[in-house]
Amino acid sequence: MIEQFLAQSERRAYRMAYIATGSRDDALDIVQDAMIKLVQKYASRDVEEWGPLFHRILQSHIRDWYRRSKLRNGLRSLLSWGSEGGDPLDNLPSSKQWGPDNQLQADGAMDLLDAAIHRLPLRQQQAFLLRCWEGLNTAETAHAMSCSTGSVKTHYSRALSALRHSLEGQQL
Repeated sequence: MIEQFLAQSERRAYRMAYIATGSRDDALDIVQDAMIKLVQKYASRDVEEWGPLFHRILQSHIRDWYRRSKLRNGLRSLLSWGSEGGDPLDNLPSSKQWGPDNQLQADGAMDLLDAAIHRLPLRQQQAFLLRCWEGLNTAETAHAMSCSTGSVKTHYSRALSALRHSLEGQQL
């Protein structure tokens, strides 16, 4: 039963982690770690609890990634380890078959939306993705984000406003 839940959740969870991190590898690691923790610690819980628990674990792992990344980037800049241009292998085209998601990206709509979501502060990203993409209600989102429902409402409202402003006039 939990396998079905994870299979249904993995693609959206990956998307959330990828938008937050901007790295395919880091996003995969975050999702995998969150899934493992859910299975190890909460598999015996009721099915209705898995969604909010999984998203709370996922968001916690994303916040941890941000903390580690901030420290790592600070050390790199301090020691001048940064590399210009990134990894050239990341720019190679994918060998996967083209599906509906890839077609949307090719059209540019998803790229614009991803970029706009990526520019949001982390808490606004989390609130937007959990409320809009995952369909969690305010209380479930607050539980997943470890904050109050009022904070969720504020972050979500600010995210919507920023996205509207950012995408205004864009050709979607």
